[in-house]
This record gives sequence, C-alpha cells and structure tokens, in this order.
Amino acid sequence: MADAPKSPFSDIAPALGKYTDEVLFGDVWKRPGLSPRDRSLVTVTSLISNYRVNEMPFHMKRALDNGVTRDELIETITHLAFYAGWPAASTAIGIARKVFEQADAEKKG
Repeated sequence: MADAPKSPFSDIAPALGKYTDEVLFGDVWKRPGLSPRDRSLVTVTSLISNYRVNEMPFHMKRALDNGVTRDELIETITHLAFYAGWPAASTAIGIARKVFEQADAEKKG
C-alpha cells in the first residue's frame, strides 16, 4: 500500500490529523480483511456515490498506487452512472482525467 501523506490539516486540527494518520490510514487501512487495492476501490466507489469531489483526486491516485488500473477506475465510474447517477459519474470522469494527466506528467517529470 502506498504510504499516506501526513494529514494536511494537522496544523489547525491536531487531533483530527492524528486520527487520520494513526487510525484511518494506520489501523483501518492496514486491517487484514481487505487488500489495499480492494480498500481503494471501495473508497473510490463510496466517494463517487456520495459525490465527495474533494476527496476523489487523492483517493483515485492512491487507488492507482495500490494497483487499481485506469481501466478498472473507468469501468467503476461507468457502472456507477446507473447506481449513483449520471452527474456523479460525469464529475468523476473529469476528476479521473485530471488524475491520469497528473500521473502521466509525474512519470515524464
């Protein structure tokens, strides 16, 4: 699993930063019941379904780092168009495009 960066809000909300770093990305993401790849796919699916656009770029990138393919992300978004709604899928496609472009730029970089 890719290491999560330190919480970006620890400076203003130290307790929330600590829970994020130690509990969420520590205990929860390291539980043995699901692989990091599967956790990423579940997380991205939840974020798309709940229209949580602020968290999507980070978790889509993390999903790629955890072994989810671009094709799998796009297929997930396509599938969710019928369950989470067309606007949610349309928004997620735009975010995925940007994540893929940034990943490509980092590789060239």
